[in-house]
Amino acid sequence: MHKIIALFLLISTVAFSQNAKYVNVFIGTDGTGHTFPGPSKPFGMVQPGPDNRDEGWNHTSGYQYKDTLLMGFSQTRFSGTGIGEMGDILLLPYSMTKRKMRNSYFKETEKASAGYYTVTKKDEVKVELTCSDRVAFHQYTYPTNNASLLVDLQHGLRFLTDSLVLESDVKVENNRTISGYCKTKNWVTRKYFFTIVFDTPFFEEEKLPTGKKENAPKYNLSFTLNDTKVLKVKIALSTVSVDGAKNNLQTEIPYWDFEKVKNENVNSWNAYLNRIDIEAPPKQKEIFYTSLYHLFLQPSNITDVDGYYRDANDKISLAPNKEYYSTLSIWDIYRGAFPLLQIIAPEKIDGIVNSMLIHHKAIGFLPIWTAWGQDNYCMIGNHAIPMLLSAYNNGFKGFDANEALKAMVETSTKSHINSDWELYNQYGYYPFDKLDNEAVSRTLESGFDDYCVSQMAAKLNDKTNAIAFNKRAHYYKNLFDSETKLFRGKDTKGNFRTPFDPLTATSPMNNPGDYTEANAWQYFWTPAQYDLNGMITLLGGKANFTKHLNTFFTTESPNPNKFLGQEAMIGQYAHGNEPSHHILYLYAYSNEPKTGQKYIHKVINEFHNNTPDGMIGNDDCGQMSAWYILSTLGFYPVNSSNGEFVFGSPQVKKAVILLNNGKEFIIDATTFSKENIYNKNRLLNGMKTVKPFITYNEIMAGGTLQFEMTKN
Repeated sequence: MHKIIALFLLISTVAFSQNAKYVNVFIGTDGTGHTFPGPSKPFGMVQPGPDNRDEGWNHTSGYQYKDTLLMGFSQTRFSGTGIGEMGDILLLPYSMTKRKMRNSYFKETEKASAGYYTVTKKDEVKVELTCSDRVAFHQYTYPTNNASLLVDLQHGLRFLTDSLVLESDVKVENNRTISGYCKTKNWVTRKYFFTIVFDTPFFEEEKLPTGKKENAPKYNLSFTLNDTKVLKVKIALSTVSVDGAKNNLQTEIPYWDFEKVKNENVNSWNAYLNRIDIEAPPKQKEIFYTSLYHLFLQPSNITDVDGYYRDANDKISLAPNKEYYSTLSIWDIYRGAFPLLQIIAPEKIDGIVNSMLIHHKAIGFLPIWTAWGQDNYCMIGNHAIPMLLSAYNNGFKGFDANEALKAMVETSTKSHINSDWELYNQYGYYPFDKLDNEAVSRTLESGFDDYCVSQMAAKLNDKTNAIAFNKRAHYYKNLFDSETKLFRGKDTKGNFRTPFDPLTATSPMNNPGDYTEANAWQYFWTPAQYDLNGMITLLGGKANFTKHLNTFFTTESPNPNKFLGQEAMIGQYAHGNEPSHHILYLYAYSNEPKTGQKYIHKVINEFHNNTPDGMIGNDDCGQMSAWYILSTLGFYPVNSSNGEFVFGSPQVKKAVILLNNGKEFIIDATTFSKENIYNKNRLLNGMKTVKPFITYNEIMAGGTLQFEMTKN
């Protein structure tokens, strides 16, 4: 046994490296990570990249690493989601001399990094992509001076639809410019406006026949290139208008210098990725900084450069500070990603919060999952609510707190899709004979939201709502089965659902049941996010709580189904889906904290890698990545709304977070070893802390957190 004494408070200047060089954009592109290798800017509107297919669960980002056929290169997509959307404006350059090879490529030529993607097709056309925030920039090098290009405005990444574009208005303005708009119906119904410009005029425009359900044009364009054999294309997008797209293009990329745009993109990534510096081997740095890269991809600021945007009611408005964020995968990111952004990108938080409040004003309730400003109502709960409370608790002042409380209360009292408050309040739970899908999961997740409304109301001296929502926050106990010690579906007469198999996972899209992409064991720990003491009491004390955790992590499933979130499993812990992410950290409140630390090491080492299949489970707009980043640093939020980060076990010797207030927060674990090293005590600024967590305010105050390590 050995112990290391704390370091003293250290505030110093750190020489940060250019961490974009560690980003491996192919991590998560093979298997179920559903990430993409094309370029983007941090929080950018456009994400140009390769599309191998336009539909199917494996291709929700348009890309799968093992594929060797191309449909072309579209300009927008989501990172790591389980449903496909976007995929606007597909371009496919090809050589007429080898037209039969135009959809295949040499896999060994495919290279990518932060801000850049390139591949050479088998027809010898080299494709290079980069972008600014709102403008995609393509550069094609052809084998001859004769160049062909397919422009497909019907294309999109589809989800359960064979007719994507409802209407379009497209104009070939001249032999260098095509502009217009498309209205699409897929995961959401939305409009996008665009302009496409070429550095070389096309001499022939062939409008291709449209299919039966196609409502947007496709063109084959022909060019005669100069001796460089290079064709450059810029594609600008807008939610507002064609003029907005043109203004975005002229403001962001008024020139044709591809390398300059590429370098500016990389510089923007370094500005974000350099906010954390870790001491670690190259492989670990690659995983860490790629996770950080994925975290910063979304949500996306969908305003034009002048600050205008189109809201959920199709109304054009000017956004506060020119920020209106969409691609808010709220059911996922409220857990770890949003609390992490408050530490390392706090300048974005007020904009994200105001975007959710603007959505409430337009629709009448807070957003659930937004894409291009529209809600797709995917998943359950109303978890913008804990995000609002989290920002308020952590001291963000750039939004109206009373307006936030009003939005939280209205969202929790006026029924809307997936939230039937009359039914919920009548029974104190969702009865499965009145709600035949996700009844238990909806009850448990609504409890966390209710807790957050109660907390916000109490802080703003609204005693009536504080009491009412605190009562609702404990509805979860109405579904507790003392025999199985799990939460079970209950009907309107108070009878539990039978038969009951706690290992069977259900999902509304596959096999409807009482749980959402999970089973009874995985959803059991949901109320522990906010009522840990209540859960310990429910189980009969801390010893039983510990025993229940141990049973959870050692009970195997016979046939886990990755389509129902059952992957990257340790017993019933399913790292591949978000409901499990906080459960490892519950061990900090048990009789066996080292057991939790052991499992954290296992997840880090076995379920994350620097390979295309190195992410097991959808990244879901950065939540999987956020878990990895926070767990590597040594803490994670069990309750994402109260500003507390529960200690785990740091995975690096040292990490320095460069805070936006000019201070540094240092995590020091200089006795780090991958072999059976567990933290026994923590010391902050030379003072030993006995509490199992660190607060947001303590982190933002700067200083050194040393993990005093014990080797077993």
